[in-house]
Order: sequence, then structure tokens, then C-alpha cells
Amino acid sequence: MNSPIQKYFQIGTIQWMSHPPASYGLLDSIKTLAADEYFSAIEICTIKDDETRAKVKKMLEQSHMKVCYGAQPILLGRQLNPNAIDETGRQEAEAALIGAVDEAEYLGAQGIAFLAGKWEKDTKEQAYANLLKTTRAVCDYAAAKGMFVELEVFDFDMDKAALIGPSPYAAAFAADVRTTHSNFGLIVDLSHFPTTYETSRFVVQTLRPYITHFHIGNAVVKKGYEAYGDQHPRFGFPGSANDTGELADFFTVLKEEGFFDKNNPYVLSFEVKPWGDEYGDIIIANTKRVINRAWALVED
Repeated sequence: MNSPIQKYFQIGTIQWMSHPPASYGLLDSIKTLAADEYFSAIEICTIKDDETRAKVKKMLEQSHMKVCYGAQPILLGRQLNPNAIDETGRQEAEAALIGAVDEAEYLGAQGIAFLAGKWEKDTKEQAYANLLKTTRAVCDYAAAKGMFVELEVFDFDMDKAALIGPSPYAAAFAADVRTTHSNFGLIVDLSHFPTTYETSRFVVQTLRPYITHFHIGNAVVKKGYEAYGDQHPRFGFPGSANDTGELADFFTVLKEEGFFDKNNPYVLSFEVKPWGDEYGDIIIANTKRVINRAWALVED
């Protein structure tokens, strides 16, 4: 493409992936990312400390970036399941997500993203019904604030083993939610396509009416290899599934399916993290190089 990618997408990064909290201070991370003009979006997660949260809010207000809020770490960190069969557990997950809506609003985000919980074959139908119940309750709460709710599609049997996907199942779920709530959409992630045994074309075409947000990244799906599963290693990681060619194919499919929207650009964030003793800022630069090359390979 001759036009810059920023014409059609708001390029962002998942802050807690680019700069893992075990190695990077939150305020320094936000400052570094907000000062980088390559990004017009940033995805953040919960901040436990009130003083730090206020400082982050102030930096984000200065940045002219679109702020996105991921509630996935809340659910995963506290082992909460929004489709839990146990009603007490389901309600606990619902309450956490409603609290996330409030925090997201404070930080300037227009909605939240989350993921489905684990499931068991014998109770899958009940889990689906419970996820609908949770999602609709959160959508109700968000709608009263003029906010949006997005569900990220994950693997169903490899790592996260979430109820939603694969893509056809995600499409059915999104259709059910959309019958009652228009403030709901799906996040699709290139790094998850290998983990659900699907291609970019299949995922995007299957979920076309419901996609509201994109992630890109990499995965290792060869058993026995380092970083196996949903670990989001850098592009070029040994034994991994995605690189420049796969990303160029993904961009081509998005173009063909009408997702290049210069008037209302979608958020497209990279979800890539340093592995082991790798440096986060080098991995960010690695990802930018892959994006730039893949974008250049897409035909006008």
C-alpha cells in the first residue's frame, strides 16, 4: 500500500504485553508509548493504586490516543469465569467486569474487552447460556454510560481453552448477543488463528458482521517447542506460525473484506511480548518493522 497504515487503522499496542509489569514500571511505560507517534491507540488494564491511576489518566489525556481497556488480566489473574456453571462464581465475574467498566470510563476508554472462561464438554450448553447472561448484564451497564463491550476470540483446546472460539461458535454467540445489544462486538487476533486451526480468510469472513477491533501477533503451535500456546512471542521466534507473509495476507483479507475505513478507522493493536530476557523496546521495534514490510506488500 502506498498510503500509510495510519490512514486506515489506529495502530496501538497492548501496554502490559509490550512492557510486562514484572520488568517495567507502569508510568514509564505509558510515557514511552504515549510519546511514540507511531501509536494512535493504547490498550491498558486495571491499575490497583489510586494515585498511579490518576497519573496514568493525566498522561492519557495529554496523548490524543484512543484508550482501550482490557479486562482479560482481571479475569485471568483472579481465575474468574464469566460462564461459570456455579452461579456464585458467574456473579463474581460479572461484578468484576462491571467494575472494569467504571475504571475504563475513568481512564477515558469507551468500553472494555474480556474473554470467555474455561468450559467442560458435559456443561457446554449451560456455560454458553451463562456467558450470554453475563455479557448481556455487562452490556446493559455499559450502554447506560454510552460504552461498548468486546469479547476477544481465544483458542478452545490449546492454552486458554476458552468457550469462545472457534470462529463459527463465536459468530453464533455474537449473533445472539446482538439480538438484544448493539453495543457488543468481537476482537479477532492474528496470533490466535493458528491456535484455533483457522486461516485469516476463514476467520474474517466468518466473523465479518461482528468484528469491531483487531489484534496481531505470533504464536508457537508445535508441541514441545519453546513458547508453545498463547504466549505471544515476537515475530521471527523459532518454530512460530506467523511472520511478515502471514501478516501481509491478513492485511490483504482485511482490504478485500472492506475493513480499510479512513473515516472511522478500526483499532489494530499488536499483542507481542518479550520472551525470557528479551528487551521490550526491541520487540516493539521488531513488530513495527514487520508491520511496515507487510503493509508495503499489500497491493493498492
